[in-house]
Amino acid sequence: MPEWKMPERKMPEWKMPERKMQERRFRLLVFDWDGTVVDSTAPIVGAVQAAYRDLGLTPPEENAVRYIIGLKLDTAFFHLSPELPEENVAALLERYRYHYMQSDAAIPLFKGISALLEKLDQEDYFLAVATGKSRMGLDRMLRQKGLMRRFHATRCADESFSKPHPEMLLYLMDRLGVTPEQTLMIGDTTHDIQMAKNARACALAVSYGAHDRDHLHKSQPLAIVDSVAALDSWLAAHG
Repeated sequence: MPEWKMPERKMPEWKMPERKMQERRFRLLVFDWDGTVVDSTAPIVGAVQAAYRDLGLTPPEENAVRYIIGLKLDTAFFHLSPELPEENVAALLERYRYHYMQSDAAIPLFKGISALLEKLDQEDYFLAVATGKSRMGLDRMLRQKGLMRRFHATRCADESFSKPHPEMLLYLMDRLGVTPEQTLMIGDTTHDIQMAKNARACALAVSYGAHDRDHLHKSQPLAIVDSVAALDSWLAAHG
């Protein structure tokens, strides 16, 4: 009898299903905190000026304080008053923290930012924070705002070099396995934009925080948006 063989069947070629994420330009969205997620510019300015008055020092102008928002605190005070001795800077830090904590719990999220973060999370972006706040300060606010589990990774000033050094972004990209080309830094200061450039990542500026549009424009981000709604629209079109 002729030898029997299993009939050959041509199996359909199997491919990994394509995820929508592969069509996007960015995989990782890194948010600054103060002035980008929370409306904290005025409380920070007020706390810095009050700290100077407590020590009998002339408080810096509002615009000068707005410029240093986002920097590590000791670096910020050095920029404001490079002539001050180290013990005065330590005293300023202590008084700043005292005054800032008086309003900390009342600092609001920008309108619409919580819903936007939820939407981006559901769309499978990696979400992260890179901030000039301390670890203790950021974790406290994340708990207060109910956002502790919204971000896949966070990095704070007391764990890294101060912005605009790229270390925060380099850490976050390495932690989440994302390349600079796939990373977008979203922030309200030129420090955020320059940090992104130093990390070879992209940057998007928001003009509703500490730094004004003119200064942000000079730092050459991909774009500048004027509200959380505009940020949502930009990410939907270009993210």
